[in-house]
Amino acid sequence: MAQRHLDPTAGPVPADVLAGYLRDRATEFLRALRLHRETGAGAAASEDSVEAARALRRAARRVSASLHTFQPVLDPDWSEAMRPELAWVSGTLALEHACASRLDQLLLALHRLSGAPPLPPRRAATPRTPVPAGMARAAAADGEAPQGPPAPDHETRTSGTGGNSLPAGDGAEAEHPAHLRRTVTTTLTATADRRATAPDRGNLTVGAAKAGALLDRQLTLARTRAHSTALQALGSSRFHAVADKLAVLASEVPLSPAAAHTDLRPLADAARERLADAVAALPLLTAGSPYNAEALIHGLSPDPAPHPQDAPWHQVRLLLRLHRYALEVLHAGPDPGLLAAGEALDRHRDASEAAAAAAQAARTPRIAPATAYALGVLHADQRHEVEAARYAFQRAWQKEALGTL
Repeated sequence: MAQRHLDPTAGPVPADVLAGYLRDRATEFLRALRLHRETGAGAAASEDSVEAARALRRAARRVSASLHTFQPVLDPDWSEAMRPELAWVSGTLALEHACASRLDQLLLALHRLSGAPPLPPRRAATPRTPVPAGMARAAAADGEAPQGPPAPDHETRTSGTGGNSLPAGDGAEAEHPAHLRRTVTTTLTATADRRATAPDRGNLTVGAAKAGALLDRQLTLARTRAHSTALQALGSSRFHAVADKLAVLASEVPLSPAAAHTDLRPLADAARERLADAVAALPLLTAGSPYNAEALIHGLSPDPAPHPQDAPWHQVRLLLRLHRYALEVLHAGPDPGLLAAGEALDRHRDASEAAAAAAQAARTPRIAPATAYALGVLHADQRHEVEAARYAFQRAWQKEALGTL
């Protein structure tokens, strides 16, 4: 599949460009860490604290990706030691947000599938501390909504019902996830009471309400544990060692002796080629046919392991992120085609994990048949979202290829 190459008429990009990029990202990490400490991160973390944690993840991801893509121009021992530590920081801080987003996505899907009335408008957001411009730009590039003034409805993230504006590996939380969960659960219960006498929908609606309560208990517990794990990690000597190394990186980048004569463009091209090879191995022909039901295969498998056919798509998502971050280093402008493809893969990841959570909840012993049925419908709905995301990625990738002809 063709992909947009870097401008062949442009001159070589020296390693000093990478050094400046790494210093900026390290500075953003330290700034976010200071904001996180100032705003507090106890059991009831503030919105500023949540935004600071997102900024920590964004900076850690970009530094780690740059160490991977441009490894030949960096000190090998230092980069090999830093990459797993940065991945640990980013992954640990992402767990709490992933649990909250997954629960919101599943509850909204249950609300939609039960035929309940639309959700009432959200409460007005409380005033927030303005987000630094650098953090806001990074959040927009990652598909994460910076925690500034509330965005219009068409810009907010939709979970499991169509579009999804993103990450790594990483989208923005709902502004009031606890209020949203209470509203959805209350609405589901009220709808169940109103329709309990209807023979064709009563069982499904009651089952949906109970399924929502079960998912709320399980994922809220998981989120609480993830929050505790993140607090322990941020206070650990391991994290302080990473922060100290990034503080040094903000002033001095350990380049290799060969960096003085190395052009960064071939290294960025290699990242693009790895992405193109991984996409070529995907079943794009099948994904290009809407409603092909490919994502529902093995849906009744008793194996609790992640869906095997999702792994190549998740790998493409990571490679696409590496390619996009490499373009950032070279100061290339954002590619709308790549952004659309990345959003589709983010939707794919979110729906895949939401379906796995629904399947895990359905394995709870001694649940009512109506609850199990509702969870099964929810699982199938999320697998259809996986299929829709693959179709959207295929369309975005084809447009990107046609744009190079």
